[in-house]
Amino acid sequence: MSTITRTLRNLRRIGLREAGHQMQHIGDTKAGRLVGIDKMGNKYYEDQEELPFRNRWVDYADFTNEESQIEPGWYGWLAHTTNKPPTEDSKLQTGQFPWEIKWVKNGTGTRAAYKPYSTVREKINAWEPQIKPRST
Repeated sequence: MSTITRTLRNLRRIGLREAGHQMQHIGDTKAGRLVGIDKMGNKYYEDQEELPFRNRWVDYADFTNEESQIEPGWYGWLAHTTNKPPTEDSKLQTGQFPWEIKWVKNGTGTRAAYKPYSTVREKINAWEPQIKPRST
């Protein structure tokens, strides 16, 4: 959680609407410069006045806050692995190569989740109770 003075300063810099959006989606108010937008529509920001390792953040396009939506180059920039964002570094610029598969949303917890199948027989057999008819 941020201090009241920092929150009021950010509220003055970004406005009431954006502050409400940030409080709803990231739980904090942050003001910074827009560094870039990736292919999925995520917006990446940076603020050098912020605390170390809290000065870079992402505003997700579809509000699920799922890290699998971040491209590798941008993820490296967010984690402070590189100093230059992919918009400025030619090595990190992400392009779709012919051999790459298209990004698919993470289906964990849904019907689209990956479910492996086994070709090996089960080692443990489930117990099935034998019910005998009662004698009268």
